[in-house]
Amino acid sequence: MTRILLVEDEPGLVLTLGDRLRAEGYAVAHAADGDAGFERAVAEPFDLLLLDVGLPRRDGFAVVRDLRQRGVRTPVLMLTARGQVADRVVGLRLGADDYLVKPFDTQELLARIEALLRRAGRASPASGRHRFGDVTVDVGRAEVWRGETPVDLSAKEFGLLCYLLEHRGHVVTRDDALTEVWGYDATPTTRTVDVHVAGLRQKLEPDPGRPRHIVTVYGRGYKLAS
Repeated sequence: MTRILLVEDEPGLVLTLGDRLRAEGYAVAHAADGDAGFERAVAEPFDLLLLDVGLPRRDGFAVVRDLRQRGVRTPVLMLTARGQVADRVVGLRLGADDYLVKPFDTQELLARIEALLRRAGRASPASGRHRFGDVTVDVGRAEVWRGETPVDLSAKEFGLLCYLLEHRGHVVTRDDALTEVWGYDATPTTRTVDVHVAGLRQKLEPDPGRPRHIVTVYGRGYKLAS
């Protein structure tokens, strides 16, 4: 059964959402503040976190930041009364996967949960170690090394690397990467994928200017060389 951790301090919303999610077949656990949510998310396996921003003891931004720093890659859907674009950008840059502003329609919440779970199931190769050149990727532990040196990747860099690993030897288009890793459709001017590929090359390639592993297929996209 899919396990969801609801980190929310509003009792009415906890009751309403908990009942609806259970009715949809999810197993729901609850934490009433940011510290408790962080500890449970680190200690227990969950398939998804529903994380409020305005939490006592540790706000949602700090929770998602600290989880990503600890290597926890569980998909995070942030729930908040804040509707400003700047707040959404902060949450996504810290490692959240999606953002829903209160008050929201329950059907939209369920659709977003299903999309995140579906994407998480497709976007990562099977747990285990993968190697290319002097790089080792442990997907299950969300750890990357060059030789014996750990490499610090952002949540999206790690997600993109996993997506390239899953399709190793095959071309990944920018549109596909945006849809599967970021969760939105590309526009013609989007350079998000290019920027993150450049970041991966800086961290993983012996010579980022002449990449050997994450190569460009001109006019099509990128691929991780087999």
